Amino acid sequence: MILFQLALRNLLGAGLRTWLNVIVLSVAFVAIILMQGLNEGLRGQISNSLIDFEYGGGQFWQANFDPYDPLSLSDAHANIPVELQTLIDQGKALAILSTQATIYPQERVQPIILNGIDPDQAILDIPSRYLKSEENELVALIGGRMAQSANLRIDDFVTLRWRDAAGTFDARDVRIVQIMETDVQSIDNGKVWIPLNTMQQMMAVGDEATLIVLGKSVQPPGEISGWQFKSLDFLLKDINDLIRMRMYGSAVFYLIILLIAMLAVVDTQILSIFRRKKEIGTLIALGMTRATVVKLFTLEGFLYGVFAAAVAAIYGTPLFTYLSSNGIPIPQSSESMGLALGQVLYPAYSAALILGTTVIVLITVLIVSFLPTRRIAKLKPADALRGRLA
Repeated sequence: MILFQLALRNLLGAGLRTWLNVIVLSVAFVAIILMQGLNEGLRGQISNSLIDFEYGGGQFWQANFDPYDPLSLSDAHANIPVELQTLIDQGKALAILSTQATIYPQERVQPIILNGIDPDQAILDIPSRYLKSEENELVALIGGRMAQSANLRIDDFVTLRWRDAAGTFDARDVRIVQIMETDVQSIDNGKVWIPLNTMQQMMAVGDEATLIVLGKSVQPPGEISGWQFKSLDFLLKDINDLIRMRMYGSAVFYLIILLIAMLAVVDTQILSIFRRKKEIGTLIALGMTRATVVKLFTLEGFLYGVFAAAVAAIYGTPLFTYLSSNGIPIPQSSESMGLALGQVLYPAYSAALILGTTVIVLITVLIVSFLPTRRIAKLKPADALRGRLA
């Protein structure tokens, strides 16, 4: 306790030098936590959007389905297995039928992916309820990006051409009943959604589907012949890999910020030892062991980190709270990146993230505070009292 009081008195007595170090260290605290929160928010926001609008609790793919090969869609459909049909009947799964098609907006030709979805589904956040139509007309749902690229608005009619399972081409006018706003570009760009039953009749495939999307808390029924289950770990792998690479890149930023802050602490420790050499000699001559003197100077350096954490909490807490609530605006041009992001990015700051960062920085401060003090262990009291550091 006496050692702590002595270290605290020495630190406060240093005045401006102490607070400059504290401010530099607090900036390192806030900057590292801020960047980590941005990465966590990016991961969570993209993952949640994809799960809510596209992936659900996982998907069963028909064996011929390849999301990166639109040409495979003509053969990527099959009868829904009994196990999956039972889940669909219970409202725990959703069937989607996909094929290539073409629309002709304003006398232009635009290839699309035509998707059939149940208007009564509640698995995904796609507003398929708008596809309910009592009239004998074909209605469609599109996304905002699709509407912009095709120059379509609600209640506009556009000619749709498709090829059925027998290879016969057919065409029909479709009315746009709703334009959905979604951050998930993979269900928006080049996609048109119509009622599942209508699409099955148009393609003459009976009760067949291309994808079966499970509910978020639904367990897959096991292996099913002709169908491949894709878990969320598989479906989100690309996003997780992207965020992991961003975190590796951010680690360089963390290291630079931390090195700058630690350099200030090391310089202060070395200067303190040099200027207080007579004090060190006096303490040793009065009976304080060299190990205790080392502890005293190390504790002084460690208290820089403690004070910095407190100062960072004073101005960092309102900053993180504001960013978590209001987010950070994203330029509209960032949509070309193809990520499921909205116009605002909301950082995520968990207690584990803040506590973990604080512990790592404090341990680093403790280490760099100890390193310059090692020469005190070899110091002779007589030399110190003369103002020499042998």
